[in-house]
Amino acid sequence: MPIISFMEAKTNMEQQSTLKGKLDIRARLHIDTGLHIGSSSDFAPIGAVDSPFVRDPLSRQPIIPGSSLKGKLRTLLVRSMTEGYVLPDVKDDSDEVRRLFGAALKGKDGGEGGGKAARLQFFDLRLSKASFERLKELELETYIGEIKWENTINRITAAANPRQIERVPAGAEFDFRLVYNIEHEDEVAEDMALLGDGLQLLQMDYLGGHGSRGYGRVSLYDFTVSYFSLSAPDALTQEKLDEIVAVLAKGGQTS
Repeated sequence: MPIISFMEAKTNMEQQSTLKGKLDIRARLHIDTGLHIGSSSDFAPIGAVDSPFVRDPLSRQPIIPGSSLKGKLRTLLVRSMTEGYVLPDVKDDSDEVRRLFGAALKGKDGGEGGGKAARLQFFDLRLSKASFERLKELELETYIGEIKWENTINRITAAANPRQIERVPAGAEFDFRLVYNIEHEDEVAEDMALLGDGLQLLQMDYLGGHGSRGYGRVSLYDFTVSYFSLSAPDALTQEKLDEIVAVLAKGGQTS
């Protein structure tokens, strides 16, 4: 049996903590302006959309990948904490950001540990049932999608280069879900406030591409939070859960 050093044991303990319980966070994500999260367009037949959005391979419905949401929230939070234009390496993110979003363990040549499991678990967002039923009845250019024509203009020749971008139409709604691992009860409030700040930043920014041109504005509402624990099923009262809902709904700003 391999023998590990005290420092290696300490690092392993810091990387993974006891699971005290889980918070299941849900909401509605409303698309305020057309959303484009790009899919692969390496092959585009004549007449096809130049830039399609990502779809579920089985249902062909648009989805918002959990990786897109996680990356956007983390980047917005780090940008808001960084002085200057250049963002730090992921390994140099603040402890608060690292414990929410995780940090990869360095390789054999990368020095000692540093990895940290994420407390937030993201899901791919799918259309709500009601939104799907409404959108499938509309006469749209693609299946549950709209086509936005745009031109890029050559400043020297003034030649136009038209292109077609597929977007999820404004008004679509997705089922939003996050699961949060409770590892230290005394850090839950701080973690939820930071998450709330990230959600507020997201609603003042955009998801997907072409946000500077008005794409991807979203809003979140109808938050609910449920609690599950094997070791301490009564540790969080409904009053505490309601407080968490209020923090997330207000963007992490407590009175």
